Amino acid sequence: MAHFGFPLETVIIFFVAIAFSVFMDLFAHRHAKEITLRDAGLWSLFWVALALTFYGYLWLRFEKQWADLYLAGYALEKALSVDNLMVFMAIFASFGIRGALQHRILYWGIIGALVFRAAFVGVGSSLYMLAPWVGFVFAAIVAWTGWKMLTAKDAEEDVHDYSDHWSVRLTQKVMPVFPRLNGEHFFVPHKTAEALVQANPAIKLPAKAALYATPAFLCLMAIETSDVMFAFDSVPAVIAVTQEPLLVYAAMIFAVLGLRSLYFVLAALTRYLVHLEKAVIALLFFIAFKLTLQAGEHAFGWDFLHISPMVSLLIVLGTLAAGVIASFIWPEQEEQA
Repeated sequence: MAHFGFPLETVIIFFVAIAFSVFMDLFAHRHAKEITLRDAGLWSLFWVALALTFYGYLWLRFEKQWADLYLAGYALEKALSVDNLMVFMAIFASFGIRGALQHRILYWGIIGALVFRAAFVGVGSSLYMLAPWVGFVFAAIVAWTGWKMLTAKDAEEDVHDYSDHWSVRLTQKVMPVFPRLNGEHFFVPHKTAEALVQANPAIKLPAKAALYATPAFLCLMAIETSDVMFAFDSVPAVIAVTQEPLLVYAAMIFAVLGLRSLYFVLAALTRYLVHLEKAVIALLFFIAFKLTLQAGEHAFGWDFLHISPMVSLLIVLGTLAAGVIASFIWPEQEEQA
């Protein structure tokens, strides 16, 4: 199978679609307001439809194999995002962030994710192509992620205090922090801070400064750094499906763009999808196995088993569907455990 490479036509269509969609999203949510489940659901459907439209374009314009590789990577990244969003919920709870402010923080968090994913995809794909043994490292990372999720299932469910996250402590060393939320602002100028202190003497400024960070900005820093950690897990997993940088990046970006809307849908549905995380764990171990096979083929010439793009796609979609269906058939099983 030849390399997909970077067809100029595909690159242009991809980035034009992304830019136009982000503009539409920004325009539609230019006014800060509470995000309803209906609004989040409709936008989630829009992002999924956009991703499937790109799949259709790849299928019609190129070989179906490339389209299947992209779709398998997209489905896998979307599944891994579910666990990431659970952490985002805990971060928001730690900072007491609710409603429209969650939407604003997630918006800027997603913008940062687009940049970080591009860097990770570029580095990860290059390393994988240059050194066959890197596949074994990626397999270990993915398997370790699955093991952490598996063992965490038996651990006591605690809400971590992300307000003491290392990224928050680092931010506090760089600039002083205003100890209260101020609307939806990430920063408070000194003049505004003094006026707020006069209105509420209980507020204590840590030091005199021209600008203060608010807890909303600290929350954004925790979200961004957590997403960087997620990229260490998800990039090797998607690279196991396809090593073509453009397809990997497209799969991840289309999945990431829908995260904000998916967050609000998931917040409402999380208590129902009790077995979805088990499906994600199973997928991670499958991906680790597939990465090991691919690395062995490149490094040692293994040829006893080859998992085609279509088989990978069916396994990914089938496992996720099984997790969702099981959640509705046995909805209370996890709570009884």
